Amino acid sequence: MVNAGRVVLVALMSASAGAATQAVVPPPSDHALQWVAPRPAAPAGPVATATDIPVLLVPGWIDTERDLAALRIRLISAGWEPEAVRALTFRVPTGSNVDHALEIRAAVDSLLEVTGARYVDIVAHSMGGLATRVYLAQTDRVRRAVFLGSPHHGTWAAYLAWGEGGEEMRPGSPFLERLNRRRDVFEAVEALTVRTPVDTRILPNESSVIEGVPDVTVCCPGHSGLLRDIEVFRIVRRFLADGVVEDGGGAGG
Repeated sequence: MVNAGRVVLVALMSASAGAATQAVVPPPSDHALQWVAPRPAAPAGPVATATDIPVLLVPGWIDTERDLAALRIRLISAGWEPEAVRALTFRVPTGSNVDHALEIRAAVDSLLEVTGARYVDIVAHSMGGLATRVYLAQTDRVRRAVFLGSPHHGTWAAYLAWGEGGEEMRPGSPFLERLNRRRDVFEAVEALTVRTPVDTRILPNESSVIEGVPDVTVCCPGHSGLLRDIEVFRIVRRFLADGVVEDGGGAGG
């Protein structure tokens, strides 16, 4: 977003408005999801609540930790320790979600080591939600995950995006077909999707919904505004702290 051309392109990466409806899930591919390992069973034992759980913030396509700064500051102001809230910047912000998932794993491992916690919560924006889902299929270290305007079933705006990430976000891509074959990922992770009806980067808007996962629509920040909107933050904070879904949260699909 340094020059005018990039601003125009990023502005076009967006999603249509709409209420929660049945998301169109691409048909399963004929091949196994080779890059996703079987999800391990979650270990038994008590799970900490409220602000005891560290939070990893994951950016979307072309974004960096700077785009997550407002959300991080609000979480710290709400009671999380500064060292327990980490914002991630991918080495290649437009790269493959499979590679990004490896970076998420490294960030989670580091965050757990620093805080001494057993689990983390993740808040992912836009394409960052896809890499987060790849990681969720490989770990038992995530308690709750929030997806803000993520193109779980692709977005037509991805045809204007470059990099492997742009290709993977296209509706019906092999990546998305493989990703959406995994229906067991959310059996051990509490999850929530949050979207805005005026999102112009996720087309169609219902692509932000995951079948069987609670979904909340907030009027009316833009796509990037989901990271700064006070109502969105209130929903995120309550879900991370107490596991409570507010304001129209209903099972997606």
